[in-house]
Amino acid sequence: MLPGPCRLLRVPVAPVAALAVALVSSLSRCSLLEPEDRVASALSPYFGTKTRYEDANPGLLLDPEAPRRDPQLLEETCTPVQLVALIRHGTRYPTTKQIRKLRQLHGLLQARGSGADVTRATGGCDLGAALADWPLWYADWMDGQLVEKGRQDMRQLALRLASLFPALFCRENCGRLQLVTSSKHRCVDSGAAFLQGLWQHYHPGLPPPDVADMEFGRLRINDKLMRFFDHCEKFLTQVERNATALYHVEAFKTGPEMQNILKKVAGILQVPVNNLNADLIQVAFFTCSFDLAIKGVKSPWCDVFDIDDAKVLEYLNDLKQYWKRGYGYTINSRSSCTLFQDIFQHLDKAVEQKQRVPRLLFAFSVPPPPHIEMVHSSQPISSPVILQFGHAETLLPLLSLMGYFKDKEPLTAYNYKEQMHRKFRSGHIVPYASNLIFVLYHCKNAKTPKEEFQVQMLLNEKVLPLAHSQETVSLYEDLKNHYKEILQSCHPSEECELPKVNTSDEL
Repeated sequence: MLPGPCRLLRVPVAPVAALAVALVSSLSRCSLLEPEDRVASALSPYFGTKTRYEDANPGLLLDPEAPRRDPQLLEETCTPVQLVALIRHGTRYPTTKQIRKLRQLHGLLQARGSGADVTRATGGCDLGAALADWPLWYADWMDGQLVEKGRQDMRQLALRLASLFPALFCRENCGRLQLVTSSKHRCVDSGAAFLQGLWQHYHPGLPPPDVADMEFGRLRINDKLMRFFDHCEKFLTQVERNATALYHVEAFKTGPEMQNILKKVAGILQVPVNNLNADLIQVAFFTCSFDLAIKGVKSPWCDVFDIDDAKVLEYLNDLKQYWKRGYGYTINSRSSCTLFQDIFQHLDKAVEQKQRVPRLLFAFSVPPPPHIEMVHSSQPISSPVILQFGHAETLLPLLSLMGYFKDKEPLTAYNYKEQMHRKFRSGHIVPYASNLIFVLYHCKNAKTPKEEFQVQMLLNEKVLPLAHSQETVSLYEDLKNHYKEILQSCHPSEECELPKVNTSDEL
């Protein structure tokens, strides 16, 4: 059988010439598409953390450099003075673990018996045979690395942010960018691609040089900040290495919703149901997402599932994120408090530097006469733009720490139907290239000489209402006051230190 969606290739028996025509037709449908002719899958909204940025944020402009203004952003008497952006890496390859599971599933399909009976019974449609022949182009070396589409994600994000905040991304500030990244190649490469986008903004039409030769600041690796979860012993012991921590994930895999899909997929692929499990079903679903995100191809893996299946598989992925990175355990979010503190330390420093300091035009040893002019000046902001490149696992705990996307009831293995309209949908929150941005403004009140600092947050380039008030802007001091407990009580050694066990023998 030929590769391609089997419902489109009804050729159970055909001459060689007809097969060749069908093959060319199939390959043309599945070639890498131009951006203006993007393939969309009906399953796209349900891919969780494997979701394309444009599917989670469909309102993006086709031209990333087109001037734009969000009506919810502050303007007029307020000037942006600092931007702190936490950015997830762009589209990536699957990990080696996922690739090996796909290879296992592919082997099951290739080891099937003859599909002749299946072909006759289904009117010439044997999806299992189509998938057995579909090119398995993933290799172990790919292991989660950034793909070209991921670089494009970052370059276009850079162009859009530079267009949205031209005063912050001006040429004068490019040498004062502060860039931090996780040590993972996909994050380092995302940071480099973002800088290439900025180069394109400043030098349209000129090919970018090596990142090291650009006038921007260098990328600094800081895993304690961007991969805090790897450096928190309490999280590693109580969640990451705890076999029971993901109880609800494992229970859902054996629950009725997943078992129904298991039986259905076994029937579609014509393999024994005992040869399949929830992990293989999930990797088949994610392969649909990888082919779509990386190559713009709607592969026959997408034809295995319908929307109802996709919703169940999305919930399985969200359960894992909820219990491992979100509200499931307190340590998940508390482990991110050092990153939260770091963000506010940047904002504090910008406020301190920007606050007007009165000085005299001339030096006097005594208080000056009243007619002597006083001027107010401020230091330049040392880091007007801070860019930090991390992971979905960096963003989700931080957003949970701040109180975002919290449902009234926890997500469990047993309340799938009750959580159909849940807030915690990881694909809507942290798709590829997702970003959480803090913007600090210096505001002047026309009626009084008082100056204020206000702050807004954007999630995926859209203004994010404050979790506690639903307002779109806050006085900086009010925001700090709201999060005072987190900012003051976060001590990394205490947050992540395991409880001490008294091993002394007592009589």
